[in-house]
Amino acid sequence: MSAPQTRTDAAGHRPARPVSTLPSAADELVDRYPRLDRPALRVNFIASADGAVSVGGLSAGLQGPGDKEVFDTLRMVCDALVVAAGTVRAEGYDALRLTAPARAWRVANGLPEFPLMVIVSGSLDLDPEQLIFSDAPIRPIVLTHRAAPASPIAEVAEVIALGDDRVDLAAGVEALHARGATQLLCEGGPGLLGSMIAADLVDELCLTVAPLLVGGPAGRIAHGPPAPPRRMSLRHALTRDDMLFLRYARG
Repeated sequence: MSAPQTRTDAAGHRPARPVSTLPSAADELVDRYPRLDRPALRVNFIASADGAVSVGGLSAGLQGPGDKEVFDTLRMVCDALVVAAGTVRAEGYDALRLTAPARAWRVANGLPEFPLMVIVSGSLDLDPEQLIFSDAPIRPIVLTHRAAPASPIAEVAEVIALGDDRVDLAAGVEALHARGATQLLCEGGPGLLGSMIAADLVDELCLTVAPLLVGGPAGRIAHGPPAPPRRMSLRHALTRDDMLFLRYARG
């Protein structure tokens, strides 16, 4: 008797993928996390096996083999990196400066040397002296709303007000697309991801699962207003030294 055939959809995607080893070669990583031929918002998060988004309030305690390579690849292939102000403060974000090989890859592929750095902030409570601003290779963008208070951040960033009393994320995505930034990468935090899910903006989720049980008060990768579940399709499952790298996309 012949082995049963795995059914595929019209695009050739199987409903489940076997687990394989995360490649080390840069070109193979790009093949696994490619730029898409359509506008897309990709989210990258790490969580423990029991769902914790942080250890001691920071994501660094979850990191392990292969995680930084995926992290760097996703930054290299994107047009703009979108991060919430709370994450910028809590994680101490530096300027978005890529490695020399990453910059060379971007230029060779017809992209600007650096992606845009975009911070989402309703309060504009940001420190102009933080390296994300003071050492930025290109002027960052801050997405806020029209009721936000005056802030000195406007001296070191381009501030764009969208929405009356809260940031209109859909309008923010459209504004970035209008600038040619169609491949968007979001690194959180959970509140921003929850709002993006509610606004139906998320096209892909790249989720790294660390082989840890954390427990305690740590939250999950998304929280926010209620939203209907959105069905995702597993594009790959990769592993290295017990770390698991999942890539989900909208069907």
